[in-house]
Amino acid sequence: MSDSSPDRPAAPVLDVWCELQCPDCRSALDDLRALRARYGDRLELRLRHFPLEKHKHAFAAAQAAEEALEQGKGWEYVEAVLGRVEELDREGEPFLIEVARELGLDAEEFDIALIDGRHILIVDADQAEGKAIGVTGTPTYVIDGERLDGGKSQEGLRARIEEIADRLLADGTGA
Repeated sequence: MSDSSPDRPAAPVLDVWCELQCPDCRSALDDLRALRARYGDRLELRLRHFPLEKHKHAFAAAQAAEEALEQGKGWEYVEAVLGRVEELDREGEPFLIEVARELGLDAEEFDIALIDGRHILIVDADQAEGKAIGVTGTPTYVIDGERLDGGKSQEGLRARIEEIADRLLADGTGA
């Protein structure tokens, strides 16, 4: 038996390899906001974690972002933390919990999640996949198999992402 209803093509996927203590990722926020505004749910933006060793709070921040996603405010949390990288540098995990509280999330659950490590496997898997495909820094974007390194320069990257997304949407090929 076959379903005769037309399938809605999958939205193209833009993986954004990011680190929440990274000033370059903060610089990329305007581009990500513009892409989300332009495409809405026609382009799936997926935050992928790539904590760098040089930033001592990045791994905890990645776990906190996963907890925020679980509580329904993933992108809001990511934007709030990236917008205040210096505070994360200075204050560490207490800052991550404070941002959760400011956004009306369950701050106690954030604290527990950071202690029990319930999101470590997600962060580790993202980082391993990133390394496997050649991610070396953040932000790095991957769309339709093309890797774009934003850690060197954001210049022209949004236009290139839009060009690829527009082609995929016109082709109806999705991811």
